[in-house]
Parts: sequence; C-alpha cells; structure tokens
Amino acid sequence: MTRVLVLNGPNLGRLGVREPEVYGSATLADLVEQAGAWGAQDGLEVEVRQTDDEATLVGWLHEAVDTGAHVVLNPAAFTHYSYALRDAAAQVTKAGLVLVEVHLSNPYAREEFRHTSVVGGVATGTVAGFGFDSYRLALTAVAQRTRR
Repeated sequence: MTRVLVLNGPNLGRLGVREPEVYGSATLADLVEQAGAWGAQDGLEVEVRQTDDEATLVGWLHEAVDTGAHVVLNPAAFTHYSYALRDAAAQVTKAGLVLVEVHLSNPYAREEFRHTSVVGGVATGTVAGFGFDSYRLALTAVAQRTRR
C-alpha cells in the first residue's frame, strides 16, 4: 500500500475554532477521519500529523524521504517565508516522491503577503481554495501519480 503523510503546519490544530469563516467548522480530528477514508478508497495508507513547530515539520519531510512516503503538505504560515521547509520539501520531490502543497483557503484571494509560496516552486503541484476537499483532491493526485 502506498504511504502518504498528510502534514499540517502552525495553527491548523485550531481548525473548527480559528476563523471558521475562512477555514470552515470542521476540526483536525475530522480531517484525520476523512483523509483516512479518502486515502483508503484510493489504496493509500494515510497518516495525518500537525505541528506548530517548524523544525518538527522539517523532520517529518526528512522522514518521508527516508521511508519513501509521499506527502500532502499544508505549510500554513510557513508557506510564505520558510526556506528551511522549502529545502526539505525539495528533497521529497528530488527523491522521486509526490509532494502536493495544500491550502484550505485560496491564498490569492486573501492578503497580499499570502500570495507568495516558497514551497510551491518545489512541489509536484498545489491545490488551494476548496476547504477540506483540497486534501481529497491532493490525495487523488497522489494516487493517480503513483499508479503511473
């Protein structure tokens, strides 16, 4: 079974209570449940993780490379400035693994500082603006890419 780490950055542990008008009312626990079900439908073994710590997120990307796991990554605020995260994400794709950058909201429809992603340039692709469906679409993309 194809393994996928669904990695989430800062403040995403607050899903459901943080700005529900932007991020929706579903919680991280809901995401864990839904992502597992979506992945299972596509033959993926999905593990969802969340951290507010940049170093932990970088370490998880290193783990993905070392274990051959594909990645769905919501870097959250780190999207816009974390070159450490960008460099770790680049290692994932250079290892021949799929890395899909995900955002619940559409960064281009928000404040200007959110329009730049330092991760997007090294990702296999980006899905943004569809709420939790962004994760579903990203997992579908991983499944399709890994079947080729």
